[in-house]
Formats: sequence, structure tokens, C-alpha cells
Amino acid sequence: MPRSVFIVSDHTGLTAENIARALLTHFPGQKFQYLRRPFTRDLQAAADVVREAQRLAELGERPLLFTTVTLPEVLEILNGAPAQVFDLLTEDIARLEQEFGEAPTREIGGHHDMQDSEAYLTRMEALDFALATDDGVGSKGYAQADVILVGVSRAGKTPTSLFLALQHGIRASNYPLAEDDFERERLPLPLEPFRNKLFGLTIDPRRLHAIRTQRKPGSRYASPEQCEFEVKRAAMLFQRHGIPVKDTTTASVEEIAAGVLALLRKNGKLPQ
Repeated sequence: MPRSVFIVSDHTGLTAENIARALLTHFPGQKFQYLRRPFTRDLQAAADVVREAQRLAELGERPLLFTTVTLPEVLEILNGAPAQVFDLLTEDIARLEQEFGEAPTREIGGHHDMQDSEAYLTRMEALDFALATDDGVGSKGYAQADVILVGVSRAGKTPTSLFLALQHGIRASNYPLAEDDFERERLPLPLEPFRNKLFGLTIDPRRLHAIRTQRKPGSRYASPEQCEFEVKRAAMLFQRHGIPVKDTTTASVEEIAAGVLALLRKNGKLPQ
């Protein structure tokens, strides 16, 4: 049975979950089920989480509990849960308090608020842009793009575009390579003026076959032969035009995005 992992936060819980996953990924032999409990802001909500942990304990399980709760009274209740509790903020906040000689505000969700409204709006505008130019639609917007992801269908272009927008405020478009694009040796016409913005995504044909089969089982689109053909021709296109490439077969969207960001820094579009 997978180990239960409580993600408890007085806000969205994104920070707590990211840290928990980063830590737990170092234990690949373990299986986990994540129980997200965001907006745990008062004593009653904390007590509810403790009761859940108690029920699991009665079944013989010792759950893990990762929390970024900042209110001491709420945290005190969570620390009473029959679980291995990981308080992800308190110790470091105390160290920073000592370093700065200043009492922390312990404001709930402080790093998610709208204080940095310019950065927030940049991310939202980038998200709108990614959606408007997704899958080759809205190619007239390519002039405003920071990067254009190119690859065969289901190679990971759309999730990477959205991640770059939401996390980094990058205007990422994407262009799906189709059979028509492989009939000529030159770049697809919409991409010709933007060679320096292109970033290729490739994938193992067997993995592509598995993904496409889930979408359209039994179709020519999902056949091993078609997947092999498209991936091979896309690789030739990337090589012919000197387009940097990332293999997405086993890469997470974070890893793919890191490659894109490195290219943007190299091209001077992001600070080093």
C-alpha cells in the first residue's frame, strides 16, 4: 500500500507539495498517495487533519505530514498528529529572524499575494498568449513569442508552454509538425522568420505510440509505423536547421522547461 502523505497549508499548498515531492523523489522504492489539505487556517481545520491521521494510525499506518502553516496555535495542533511531521518553515523563519533582527509577519500566503502585481500580470498574459497560439493556432503571434516549441503531436509541447507561462512568465508558442511539413526540406513557412526562437521536442517512437494509443486506439495516427516515421523525419528537420532539441521521453515538464530557459539565457533573452 502507498504511504499517505498529508500536504497541509494555510494557503494553496503548492510550496509544501513541491518540497515534499522533491524530498520524496529520493526514495524511488516507496509509493505515496498525496492528501492535499489547503487553507488549513484555524484550529478546527487542523483538528480535522489530525483526526484523519488518527484513523490511518488505527489501521496501522504512520502517515507523513508536510506543512507550511505559519500560525503557531494551528501548527501546535498539527504537531500532535500521530504522523511524522515535517514543519517546512518554522526553523528557517527563526534563523532569518535572528539574522535580520526583525520579527516575521507570519502573513498567510504572503508569497502568493498580489504584492508583486507586475510579475503576476506577466504570467497571466503569458498564459493567455500560450493558449492563443497553442498547436499552431494564432501563428501571427509568433513575432511576440519568446520561444516556439516544435515537435510531433503529443511530444509535450502544450504542457511545457503552459508551465513556462505560469511559472516563468515566458511567452511560449508551439507548432505541431504534420506530414505536410515533412514533404519539403525547408522549415514550415510560419516558422521561417523565427529560426532563432525555435526549440525542438523529440520523443521515443514507442512512447509516442503508447501515448497516442490512449488518445486514438487503432488509428493510423497511433500506429508504430507512423510514430516511427514522424519522429525520424522530425529529427532530420531539427538537424538540418540546427534547432536545439530536448528528448521528452522520460523528462518531466520542469526538466524540459529548464532546457528552454537555458536557451533563452544563452540568446540573451533572460538574465544569466
